[in-house]
Amino acid sequence: MLPAPSMQETQTIESPSIPSRSSTSTQDRSSTAGQTSSTAPQPSKPTPIIPPLAKSTGPGSGSVVRRMRRIIAEDAEWSLAIVPLLTELCIQHIVKNFQNNPILKQLLPEHQKKVLNHLSPDLPLAVTANLIDDESYWRRCCTQRWPVCHVDNHGGSWKRMFFELHLENLLKHFIPNTTDPAVILNLLPLCRNYVRAIRVDQFLPPVQLPAPPRGGDQSDSGSEGEMEEPAMDHYQLDNLVAGLSHLEELDLVYGVKDCGMNFEWNLFLFTYRDCHSLAATVKACHTLKIFRLTRSKVDDDKARILIRSLLDHPALEELDLSHNLIGDRGARAAAKLLSHSRLRVLNLANNQVRAPGAHSLAHALGHNSNLISLNLRLNCIEDEGGQALAHALHTNKCLTTLHLGGNELSEPTATLLSQVLTINTTLTSINLSCNHIGLDGGKQLLEGMSDNKTLLEFDLRLSDIAQESEYLIGQALCANREAARQRALNPSHLMSPVTAKGPESPVG
Repeated sequence: MLPAPSMQETQTIESPSIPSRSSTSTQDRSSTAGQTSSTAPQPSKPTPIIPPLAKSTGPGSGSVVRRMRRIIAEDAEWSLAIVPLLTELCIQHIVKNFQNNPILKQLLPEHQKKVLNHLSPDLPLAVTANLIDDESYWRRCCTQRWPVCHVDNHGGSWKRMFFELHLENLLKHFIPNTTDPAVILNLLPLCRNYVRAIRVDQFLPPVQLPAPPRGGDQSDSGSEGEMEEPAMDHYQLDNLVAGLSHLEELDLVYGVKDCGMNFEWNLFLFTYRDCHSLAATVKACHTLKIFRLTRSKVDDDKARILIRSLLDHPALEELDLSHNLIGDRGARAAAKLLSHSRLRVLNLANNQVRAPGAHSLAHALGHNSNLISLNLRLNCIEDEGGQALAHALHTNKCLTTLHLGGNELSEPTATLLSQVLTINTTLTSINLSCNHIGLDGGKQLLEGMSDNKTLLEFDLRLSDIAQESEYLIGQALCANREAARQRALNPSHLMSPVTAKGPESPVG
């Protein structure tokens, strides 16, 4: 309430002026009349209240007697300009009480924007998750919590980014048999419509408590095998994934980051129970398109369990089992998957695949029409496996990217690949780096490139080929890239001259 102003009357002010002739004569007549009538009794009249009029300053103005009034505020800093509008007061009240009484959808759009701009990013998710869709608000939530934010990795949505990173943080710090599972499951009703990917690069094992002594004192000579080892199973994702109806990507690493001096091999153990649970989880998730399980010591047996659950999966497009312990048996399972799925990307880099496994993959590749990328980097398929893959590329018409770096390949594989380059029109990228192609092998590849017009990338670093061959291959790749750029800019040049020009079209 504004302070009541105080009223103060000013003293009467008489304004002198220079008398004129007319005014002098008038004063004389008034004084004479006053003398003649002084003897007669005069009735008393009330003094009139003169309203505050503007002071006359024109020429010839006589003396004016005024009674002035002015308002003096009790608050010296009070000003009408700082009185907020009623709308602003209402918005401030809504913001202040938003947690207990969230009012947003009932407001006009411009008022909604003002409320959202003043809301705290620390409000409970139970209040904001399903009520606020404004991206600017969720951007403030993300930037306040994480100093580095790559929103492009989350579909360009700040709200999706917030819930995916928040869920990832809960999973990374979940300790089995210690953390309450409700911490994660209670988040499901709030994030089920926004989470598209789960990327977790750490799963903590259960806390290992020291085993109690058996029957009193235990001697130092007791065998360690007599004590039961605690279960090392990690958090099971089945209930969480089942509640995420739009999940498309699952990227997992079973291990511990920054363990420091507490390093133990058990911290990096992907158990069979973990494997069976994860296999059932991905099999039931019919929306899953990308499945990555890397750096988790997945061997042949566990790889077969996982791949068996992915056979005839309706949506899976990418499988990444790189940096594990998968050998030929696991590669054979992956080859079977190529024939029973719509897989487009297969990554088995840095495993233990040898020639028999490469033969299985080559056989499946020869009859496959979906796979566009195969990565076998850092295995040991040698020339036997490399030649098998080269033979498959004679008939394959869909593969665009092949990575065979670091596989002990040499000239025989290069010779067959040079033949592939002359007839294959789908491959755009080949990597043969860190092999032993040799001088003659480099010349063979250069000869194959002379007839190839589609290959855009050919990595031959550290492969023992001649510098001249590498340079000329690079020139051919530049020509192919320029031709591809021109095709992208001018698609009409693919038309025949007759179709483009028209029959007997006049010149000029």
